[in-house]
Amino acid sequence: MSGKADSLKTIFYALGANFSIFLAKSIAAVITGSGAMTAEAVHSLADCGNQGLLLIGMKSAKTPPSTDHPLGHGKAVYFWSFLVALMLFSVGGAFSIYEGVHKLAHPEPLRRAWIAVAVLTFGVVAEAGSMWGCLHEVNKARGKRSLWRWFRESRQSELIVIFGEDLAALLGLVFALVAVLLTIVTGEPIFDAIGTLAIGVLLVVIAVFIAIEVKALLIGQSVDPEQKAEILRFLDARPEIARVFNLITLQLGTDVMVAVKAEMSRDLSTKGIVDAINAVEKDMKARFPDIRWSFFEPDVMD
Repeated sequence: MSGKADSLKTIFYALGANFSIFLAKSIAAVITGSGAMTAEAVHSLADCGNQGLLLIGMKSAKTPPSTDHPLGHGKAVYFWSFLVALMLFSVGGAFSIYEGVHKLAHPEPLRRAWIAVAVLTFGVVAEAGSMWGCLHEVNKARGKRSLWRWFRESRQSELIVIFGEDLAALLGLVFALVAVLLTIVTGEPIFDAIGTLAIGVLLVVIAVFIAIEVKALLIGQSVDPEQKAEILRFLDARPEIARVFNLITLQLGTDVMVAVKAEMSRDLSTKGIVDAINAVEKDMKARFPDIRWSFFEPDVMD
């Protein structure tokens, strides 16, 4: 089974990189008047806010269970992750598209464009470092799966969001750098406007993909398919169990709920059945530490 990534470390990597890039981009945007640079500055500022929302979500998810929330608040992180996707779509993508349309209608020549080139180059390097840190954690979680399969199957919403943000930020910087260079070479400000539009479309597309994945978790999704298969193999191998009729899992942030319906391997007294179930649940939670709640129903048919 794939390992668990350190989402908190990944968030701080991204926050440090995005804040430094935001400051550099903002200064360059004012000096050069570049629409692509302005779009990138707003994008980086939105990303800083997004990382703050993810930190709030991770803290909220640790709230202990209560009468109203008997299974805890683990899914709170999905709500905040969905807000991040909305911010990436609106503050980042929609603003960039608006800025690009405005620049197309009212093109302006760039001032001191080489400052923008220098800042964007710095941004690419800094964002590449953040992306490297993110991929390091993603690789722990995805195992031998492709990045696309991991993205579709992962249950760590905060890591999905950071990966999507870092990818959008790195590609957006490349788009902006190409747009500014083309503007310098040709003297045509339309390339800057086109670059701004491209950044906006990129952010909107990635935000939609992130929202789709987080929505599934927000509604209620089983654990990672690989982990569910491992849990089922564990149960099938137990001598106390003759066969498993049904296995239901639910991902609740970093915690997991498991419900099992199974036939016991032999006729037992009531106490014997209870002891066997307790032994299975104890060993299952030791084998899979993220299982916090387990419910076991012994039966003779599905």
